[in-house]
Amino acid sequence: MGDDSDWMKLPVDQKCEHKVWKARLNGYEEALKLFQRFDDTSPEWAKYQGIIKKFVTDSNSVAQLKGLEAVLAYVENAHVASSEFGSKTVTLKPIIKVLPKLFESREKAVRHEAKLLAVEVYRWIRDSLRPPLQNINSVQLKELEEEWVKVPSSAPRQSRFLRSQQDLRTKFAEQQAVAGSDGDCEDVADSAPQVDPYELQDPVEILSKLPKDFYVKIEAKKWQERKEALEALAMLAKNPKLDNGDYGDVVRALKRVIGKDTNVILVSLAAKCLAGLAFGLRKNFGTYAGNVVPTILDKFKEKKPAVVQSLQEAIDAVFLTTTLQNLSEDMLAVMDNKNPSIKQQASLFLTRSICLSTPSTLPKSLLKPLCAALLKQVNDPAPEVRDAAIMALGTAMKVAGEKAVNPFLADLDKLKVDKVRCVYMRTVEDVGVAKKGKPGAEGGAKSKKPAETKEIVETELSVEVCDELAAAVLPASCVKMLDSSNWKERLASMEEFYQVVEQMDIGAMPCQALVRMLAKKPGWKETNFQVLQLKLQVVAVVAQRGRFSKTSASVVLDALVEKVGDVKCGGKAKDALTAIGEACSLSWIAEQVVSLAFAQKNPKNQAETLNWLANAMKEFGFTGINVKAFINHVKTALGASNPAIRAAAISLLGVMYLYMGASLRMFFEDEKAALLAQIDAEFEKMQGQTPPAPTRGAIKRTGGQEEGEEAKEEGVAGDIMDLLPRTDISDKITEDMVSKVGDKNWTIRKEGLNEVAAVLSEAKFIKPSLGDLPITLKGRLSDSNKILVQQTLSIMQQMATAMGPALKQHVKTLGIPVITVLGDIKNTVRAAAMATLNSWVEQTGMKEWLEGEELSEELKRENPFLRQEVLGWLAVHLPTMRSVPSDLMLCVPPLFGCLEDRNVDVRKRAQDVLPVFMMHLGFDKMNKATGKLKPASKDQVVAMLDKARDVMPAKSAGPAKAAPTKPVSSVHPAKAAAGKKPLGKGKEEEDKSGPIFTMVPNGKDLRVKDEKSLKTLKWNFGSPRDEYVEQLKVQMAPCVAKWLQEELFHHDFQHHIKAINSMIECLEEEHEATVACLDLVLKWYTLRFFDTNTSVLMKALEYLKLLFLSLSKHNYHLSEQEANSFIPYLVLKVGESKDVVRKDVRAIMGMLCKVYPASRMFPFLMEGTKSKNSKQRAECLEELGCLIGFYGMSVCQPTAAKSLKEIAVHIGDRDTSVRNTALNTVVTVYNVCGEQVYKLIGHVGFTPQSHSLTRNVGVVYLWIQIRLNALVQSQQAEPSHVCPVGEFHLDLDLLEQLESDQTSVVLPDLVKHKLGDLLDPVIIPEPKLRPVPTHFDELHAGPSSTINLVISQVASGDINTSMKALAQIDEVLRQESIAEVMVGHTDQFLIATSLQLRLAHSTHMADTRLPREDIFKLYSCAIGNMLTLFGVARLAREASMGVLKDLVQGLVTVLLDPRIEESQEGQQLIRSVNMLLRRLFEASDQTNILSALLVLLQDSLLSSAGSPKFSELIMKCLWRMIKFLPDTISSLTLDKILLDVHNFMKLFPKGRLRKLKTDMPHRTLQTLLHTLCRLAGPTILDHLSLIEDKSESELEAHLKRVVKSAKTDTETAHMVHSYTYSLFTGSLSLMTDGFTFPSRIL
Repeated sequence: MGDDSDWMKLPVDQKCEHKVWKARLNGYEEALKLFQRFDDTSPEWAKYQGIIKKFVTDSNSVAQLKGLEAVLAYVENAHVASSEFGSKTVTLKPIIKVLPKLFESREKAVRHEAKLLAVEVYRWIRDSLRPPLQNINSVQLKELEEEWVKVPSSAPRQSRFLRSQQDLRTKFAEQQAVAGSDGDCEDVADSAPQVDPYELQDPVEILSKLPKDFYVKIEAKKWQERKEALEALAMLAKNPKLDNGDYGDVVRALKRVIGKDTNVILVSLAAKCLAGLAFGLRKNFGTYAGNVVPTILDKFKEKKPAVVQSLQEAIDAVFLTTTLQNLSEDMLAVMDNKNPSIKQQASLFLTRSICLSTPSTLPKSLLKPLCAALLKQVNDPAPEVRDAAIMALGTAMKVAGEKAVNPFLADLDKLKVDKVRCVYMRTVEDVGVAKKGKPGAEGGAKSKKPAETKEIVETELSVEVCDELAAAVLPASCVKMLDSSNWKERLASMEEFYQVVEQMDIGAMPCQALVRMLAKKPGWKETNFQVLQLKLQVVAVVAQRGRFSKTSASVVLDALVEKVGDVKCGGKAKDALTAIGEACSLSWIAEQVVSLAFAQKNPKNQAETLNWLANAMKEFGFTGINVKAFINHVKTALGASNPAIRAAAISLLGVMYLYMGASLRMFFEDEKAALLAQIDAEFEKMQGQTPPAPTRGAIKRTGGQEEGEEAKEEGVAGDIMDLLPRTDISDKITEDMVSKVGDKNWTIRKEGLNEVAAVLSEAKFIKPSLGDLPITLKGRLSDSNKILVQQTLSIMQQMATAMGPALKQHVKTLGIPVITVLGDIKNTVRAAAMATLNSWVEQTGMKEWLEGEELSEELKRENPFLRQEVLGWLAVHLPTMRSVPSDLMLCVPPLFGCLEDRNVDVRKRAQDVLPVFMMHLGFDKMNKATGKLKPASKDQVVAMLDKARDVMPAKSAGPAKAAPTKPVSSVHPAKAAAGKKPLGKGKEEEDKSGPIFTMVPNGKDLRVKDEKSLKTLKWNFGSPRDEYVEQLKVQMAPCVAKWLQEELFHHDFQHHIKAINSMIECLEEEHEATVACLDLVLKWYTLRFFDTNTSVLMKALEYLKLLFLSLSKHNYHLSEQEANSFIPYLVLKVGESKDVVRKDVRAIMGMLCKVYPASRMFPFLMEGTKSKNSKQRAECLEELGCLIGFYGMSVCQPTAAKSLKEIAVHIGDRDTSVRNTALNTVVTVYNVCGEQVYKLIGHVGFTPQSHSLTRNVGVVYLWIQIRLNALVQSQQAEPSHVCPVGEFHLDLDLLEQLESDQTSVVLPDLVKHKLGDLLDPVIIPEPKLRPVPTHFDELHAGPSSTINLVISQVASGDINTSMKALAQIDEVLRQESIAEVMVGHTDQFLIATSLQLRLAHSTHMADTRLPREDIFKLYSCAIGNMLTLFGVARLAREASMGVLKDLVQGLVTVLLDPRIEESQEGQQLIRSVNMLLRRLFEASDQTNILSALLVLLQDSLLSSAGSPKFSELIMKCLWRMIKFLPDTISSLTLDKILLDVHNFMKLFPKGRLRKLKTDMPHRTLQTLLHTLCRLAGPTILDHLSLIEDKSESELEAHLKRVVKSAKTDTETAHMVHSYTYSLFTGSLSLMTDGFTFPSRIL
């Protein structure tokens, strides 16, 4: 019977859930009676909603039978409650879940009542009920459909209300009254909620149900297998609601299919799968939206309607999961696509997206770029693109409004503007009815905004002006008698004055003039109190009724303060002060009045001023009060000898305590004990009182109670803790003290704790930097000596009071261990721990405690004391929170465990806190979390959840507003409450108090050690992966303020900018702390280098410039770890396309050399020259030149020779800017070390990566000569100015500028040599120039120097100079006996000649002033010289591959020049070029010329700006070379040729090659390979040595196939010959336009 007595006392609903079947049976019986007795309006129905389904499934048959009877009674009556209370009060989801089971009941009455209930539910949620009931019996479903048709179409309205809904009832009544007066009852607010069918569904987990071979099949080569995988996914994606999970791999697989699969059926199917996932996941799919949208948009080039429709459905579904702002960049990128279908579909998608947007989601910042892109498409040639763009603009006008869109249409044709307006008007008409009938919403919103009061500004007027203004509004008799010697006349005058002012119009009241009139003799020295009282009343009336400014107030404040202590006039003076406070704000007048009062010596005035201020604070509120200023005056008053002043000061403190709480006491702890006791007594009087609502000031004028509360909160929001001067005690926390606290001897530990307490007491208010103290104190919390544990807890309470809100950064380290102490067996220890915990929470708030896994791990401890204390603590603090971190969900599983704990107190506390958890997390989330429980446990927990839902409290609007209720102790102030928490912006300010960086002792060294021992990832990546970001986040947690870390790792770039601004502000102030975590700061900024947002990047570079400037000022030097984790990524940004970014990066590199050795910077820059980004290569080379020029050759690492050879390689780069910069760098080296540069560079051989042979020393020598010539000429032109050697750019404009200006530059006369004496040393006559350096003169000691000088003049911008030089070279070449002097100078000469050809083509031919005959003579001279040179076999074979490439490119450009073809001399010139090409192909090194042609073909195909004719001519040249391969195969270096073919095929794989407009490149390459295979046979496979990875090369596979398929040499030869012949003959027609090669070339 003892057990029975336990459950007999329980409520009915708890009996129904009891473990004992007898209890449940009894509960069902009582519930049956209650269901039959409940009134329709009873709220008790809601208690049984969650547990009614348990009645039907009871495991005991006897109890189940009685339960079914109770369910029948419930169903018969519950739907009535639903119909009256509405679906907002009665939660429908559990009812809908149980409905299908009720339709399966054997009892006809139950099925009938279920049908009635279903009809009633349908009346509220309409078609949302259909999906859950689709599986019931078809007959029953048909009956339901018939009943649903009869349901009225008008929306139902709630007719009964709970006690908690009385406000809602009043609101509905008011709305109905308004609607009734307007004669339209339909406009009453609809009380039926819009129920989303999605919310009624249970999520389905599909990732585990995917076929195991899904990812294999979806990449299979057979399309049928790929289709099987997609069909399996499509079936799973049909579920209306999907469980959240990691769908990244699935989405990426679908993206590949959509983007790359050629089978349109699979593309359509993949799009449908993507749409299904988006519909099922909704907002959870938003993280993948940005990855798939560009692919879908690009696939709109597909024209098949079925595919387009699937893609439209997919992208529309994806849009619902994200925002237009997030997709705007992808949209804008695709707007410039050349494909009209893509542009059309993008505009149509934009139209549909804008339709779903609102003005708030379509701001001007987003509308501007979208409209600009659409305006381009309005003028598109394709009509479908124009129509789609016009539709999008019209829709945008409908959503954003005409005012927002019209400015963008200013430059559009009127006809097109009319079309846009037509679309706009049509859409407005379509939605006109929907927009109609919602008046007052905007007005209501505006009515809540408090009226703005502008401060009245007034200049100080002179006495004469004031007299005139006063005389204009006051009677003459009044003004005359103001200074009368008879007090009665003065009294009569003031009475008249007062009456006039009371009746005066506000606009005509000269306030300053009137108050100045009152100061006329006798003025404020008036001896008659009646006259003086009237004067004070006049001041009050003028302040109340007129436009009273601070200038007018300053005139009378001093006098008012003097009279405030007067027995007869003091009251009137206080009224005047109050009136001025209303006119000018209390915050301003209070400071003025208190300052004036304490500047006087009258104690009565001082006391009464403080009393007035205390009363004014109650009337005006605490908004804007300068607490710090008052604190100083109050301290002065507390130290006064007059007891009245001290009493008034204490009374003022009592009023301030109402607003500031116990924190106010901290300012006065230095006062004497007796005085402190009086202050504590005053504070105790205020315990439990709330601050009165303001009745005066701006709040009264605006008349808004809500605004009053808001202003009051803003006044309190000024964090009191920020006013306290804080002390840094980190230097006082010595190693000796820390070692004492951690000593093995408990007496020494106690001594150490005493020292810590003494330091805290002495400092009073401290900064959060505590050194190693937190870790040491953490150990004492688990001390075996409980006395020391309590002492540690006392120190932590003291620390909370002393540190304030900055305590947040110690929550994880020191705060969480306090929770562990709550499990102690001793009550006193637990009480101390709870007091400590509360004191910390008062300073930090709850958010930091709930983040992370720490709290959930504590709850998992099976300690009954700990569990009940923590649950009780959460039950107190969670209801006061507006929102909670998502990590609170981690505490739910341990909470469910506590519900079944063996300890009854733990279970009770868990049940008490359950509704509070549900308030923040929601019933659905918590109910879903029960899925991991055992079946028996799950049933019990779900029942408790249902019960908790009924008593779930409403969410708090914020922290409690009541004043602290705990007694204030003079000994332990930390135990007092901290008062109100600030709201709104004040909360942010509180969060951001304290330093942003924390110095962790040896933190940087430990991080370096961990990285070296591979405990952490080395900071080395191509692009930052998630694991690097997470690692950095973990490493920064102890070093960075919590709020700053949230900003640093936020997904929104705006937060990154805020974080950088904060770091800039604190850079100098927290220099040491910044240096302590400099490695982490630099790592975070490397992540920003990978951001695409320019604003963040520019702000980051701004901070870095300031940072390195600060580091150099403090003589700091970067460590190797800091440099290695930062400089490589900075070098990446030097290749940025934006000039402003590159400029900042170069500036930072300059600063880096001040904090890091330049010699160590050198290797990073050398590594940067290997980048694929040409801008990066050029900028790195330029920076290398600067380093060498500034620091000398010692900066080159590892050696000068190796570094210069690597730099010289770039002289052969295919990018002009890189070549120029490389040459500039070499010229800089020449300026530093002179001729040694030639020895250092040596001969630069072939590098496989460059695709070309780089120039040798002669090339460098040639350009140094050209540069020095320019230097010498500029020095001669300006003899008084010494011009340093600057940068040299190999472009024609500069050459022309240096050489062609005949008026300013005197060119040297060409030296005429006797050809017979050419082999002898030549003495060059002294030029008409300024002498050049000695080492330059030495270069002219022999014939080689003479040739160099003459060759340098070949590239002159002056035609005559160049032709004279060419004539001398030609004379040398034509004489076999002396032609050998050109050996070693071939490349130099060909480079100079190529440049002259380019100069003639781009500059001379465009210059109308130059005679065409001279230009053609120049062409003839150049071509004639080269014909002669290539006639000398030895010289012809010297030409390197790079030089031949440039030469062939220049010659082909001449052939394609239409200006040459049109002229009479042009045909002869074309024949000469053809002849030169033929000789070049025959005489030059066959490997070099074949490689040059392959690279030229490759470059021409890569270039989008190149002419197709150019590629065709290069291919014809290749065909000629292929034709004569049988004769030249023996002289070819096959390894080099095959490497060039490999590089070509790497850039142009077979698929890409076939996509070209013509198949001729593909056929040319095939012909070359087949010919080489025929001639070399199987041994050709042995010539792939230069290819690094043969297995990945298409070339090797192709050669193997050719070798394998070749049956006999004869058969292969015949096949190749036929194939080549057909290729040649079939392609001859390509060059019919313009010119043709002579047949002998082909």
